[in-house]
Parts: sequence; structure tokens; C-alpha cells
Amino acid sequence: MATGHTDPQRRERILAATLDLIGDEGVAGVSHRKIAARAGVPLGSMTYHFTGIDDLLRQAFTRFADRIVAVFEQHLGRATGPEQAREAVTDLVHALSEGAVRDLVLTQELYTLAARHPQYRELTQAWMRRSRRLLEQHFDADTARQLDALIEGLTLHRALDGSPHGRDLTRRAVARITAGS
Repeated sequence: MATGHTDPQRRERILAATLDLIGDEGVAGVSHRKIAARAGVPLGSMTYHFTGIDDLLRQAFTRFADRIVAVFEQHLGRATGPEQAREAVTDLVHALSEGAVRDLVLTQELYTLAARHPQYRELTQAWMRRSRRLLEQHFDADTARQLDALIEGLTLHRALDGSPHGRDLTRRAVARITAGS
């Protein structure tokens, strides 16, 4: 493995290790030492690449949000009309809720961090704006806001329910919210 400045992947490994650690232990379990060990980098790399733990958390969560927005783009980008957009939202809810539990944990950890620390709210607000902009390609702004909340809520409920609801209920919920759109 390369060392020092000749290791172009070091920063990315640190960010990936941060998200993995948060997924396993929560934000409360994060430390420079644990992340460096998990990433397989010297402890000094942490302060070389990031100004502190808050900078590291913000960048890691930004990377995570970018990945989830890409999932939104993938689903909504294929829709060419209202019915396809409704089906894309249904697919999105099911893809997110049936995906990795780690993503659910990371989302909730970020929301908890944002609820406790205003500096992280900016990150969650930017994520919500990006999601809504994608929805606004198919629906008016008010409907997009409601759908964004529906996606979050149904994803969480489906992921945590011992007997998650099926696609038909999701499809009907999306249809109700978008009926006037």
C-alpha cells in the first residue's frame, strides 16, 4: 500500500471507513483513531486530509447523501410522464427500504446529528432540496415536498416493519398525494 502523498485513494478510504464505522457504531462511536485503523492509514492522515472530526463527518455524510440522490436520479430520470413518475416513486420507496440496512442507519444517524447540531442541518436541507428538485421535474413544488416526506416515511416504516406493506399500498399513497398534481 502506498504511503504519504503518493496514496491518492487515502482520503476516499478514510471517508468510506467513516461511513462504515457510523453504520456499525453510530456517530457516538466515531474517533480519529478508530477511523484510521479501519481505513488502514496512519493516524496523522486524519488531520492531513480533514480539519477535524466535524469536517470529516460533514464530508462523509455529503458523500452518502450524494449516493442517495443518485438513486433518486436513477429512478426518476427514466420517467417520461406522470404515470411513469408515480411508478418511479413507488420503485424508489421499495428500492430504498429493501436496500442495505446500513443506509437506513446512516440516514437516521445524520438526521439525529442534524437535530442536535444546527451546523449539520444545512447538509440535510441541501439533501432535501436536491431530492425535491428531482421530484419537481414531474410534480409541482408542494406535491414534491409531500412526496419527499412520504418517501422518507414509507422507506423507514417498510425497513423496520416485521411485515412491511406491499407495492400496492405504496402505489395508492403516491397516487393520493399526486392526484391534484
